[in-house]
Amino acid sequence: MSLLIKKPLSMLAGETGDSEHSLKRTLGPGALVALGIGAIIGAGLFSLTGIAAANNAGPGVIYSFILAAFGCAFAGMCYSEFATMIPIAGSAYTYAYATMGELLAWIIGWDLVLEYAVGAATVSISWSSYVVSLLHDFGIELPAALIASPWQPVHLANGTTVFGVINLPAVLITSAISILLMVGIQESARVNEVMVVLKVTVVLVFIVARWGFINPANHTPMIPPNTGTFGEFGYSGIVRAAGVIFFAYIGFDAVSTAAQEAKNPQRDMPIGILGSLVVCTILYVAFAWVMTGLQPYTAFKGSAAPVAVAIAATPYLWLARLVKFAIICGYTSVILVMLLGQSRVFFSMSRDGLLPKFFSEVHPKFRTPWRSNLLFLVFVSLFSGFAPISVVGEMTSIGTLLAFVIVCAGILIMRKTQPDIKRPFRTPLVPLVPILGILANFGLMLGLGIENWLRLVIWMAIGLAIYFGYSRHHSKVRELSR
Repeated sequence: MSLLIKKPLSMLAGETGDSEHSLKRTLGPGALVALGIGAIIGAGLFSLTGIAAANNAGPGVIYSFILAAFGCAFAGMCYSEFATMIPIAGSAYTYAYATMGELLAWIIGWDLVLEYAVGAATVSISWSSYVVSLLHDFGIELPAALIASPWQPVHLANGTTVFGVINLPAVLITSAISILLMVGIQESARVNEVMVVLKVTVVLVFIVARWGFINPANHTPMIPPNTGTFGEFGYSGIVRAAGVIFFAYIGFDAVSTAAQEAKNPQRDMPIGILGSLVVCTILYVAFAWVMTGLQPYTAFKGSAAPVAVAIAATPYLWLARLVKFAIICGYTSVILVMLLGQSRVFFSMSRDGLLPKFFSEVHPKFRTPWRSNLLFLVFVSLFSGFAPISVVGEMTSIGTLLAFVIVCAGILIMRKTQPDIKRPFRTPLVPLVPILGILANFGLMLGLGIENWLRLVIWMAIGLAIYFGYSRHHSKVRELSR
């Protein structure tokens, strides 16, 4: 049978019911926006802003944030149309199954493991380093053996270098969040909302407390002249910086994985996806404006902590610890949303027969895919505790961008093949917006380097071996079509 067999929309519609085997619908528009903000605002805001300003755009990095937001908006509108048309857990995997067929759906589902599971492991390792640093500020020192993997060096205060045994804080945060997700989506959403409020509050405190210390001279010129090399300042620098800080926006697509747990997905999903993008863009632009106004953009060159450089221009040095706390909160909510997204993708793939039934079993009391969460507790914890961040840290972005490309292409296909289907939210200016989304995101993929492409190819080869060895022989869609 064809590898491009599609899952009928009628079959998808039948999975939206409120039976004991379905996920619990408890999320309103506010919770969905908070999920998006929780996934988007991480430490990238505090690090990438200074890097992009120093190397590419100068104070004009605020234009880069706006440009990157437009690129995300193209994909965000396509996600919104699919999420209202097919309000099922699974995000891009489900959309690809309905538009492009089973093989491509499997590829995107397997690809999303890179974005969510491996991404969660990466963030948990960084979360651990910030917790260790914050505890150090208060005079609390953790044993070196318990704060790093066996391949990650730890530099002690006496100048010696040792290697860790296990990154225990990373394992603990991964386990705690996985258990929270097993208990319930509503409880998880409440914890995420608290984390979002805390980190957004710190961002606002940074903006408000430092606005009066802005030196207008640091914003002149707003766009430094190009050095003669593409991407080093000038208008090309604005474009290059947009590619750098684009990754600070990654995560809004995780909102779509919760479509089956939204109270009114046809109305609330576009609000959650596009609303979180709008809120984060406003915060990003204001943050970048204040940061580049406190110090000349050249001062951030080569700094691993550009926010600390900006803080040094004001008497409020206590905010340095507050920023660390905000980063920890930011990472916590990012881990939560990534693990949530991954378990929902596997839930959908298992329900379709492409993975064992184990992954789609719903807890009788909590109505969550708890066994899927349990598996990823073990899988992600192993990466978090024992893998160096250099291995897992570069595997996330290319998977995300591939998902964006496929979703944008799916809108073009659905508008052509099923033009009359009900669409509560319609992507405007089709085919222009999806085409721009494809070009923008594939262009960013091309800039990620050959090593990331090789990792993607190897990962996909493993996934295809599983598909041809197991998944296609257990596909429920194939069984129904025989």
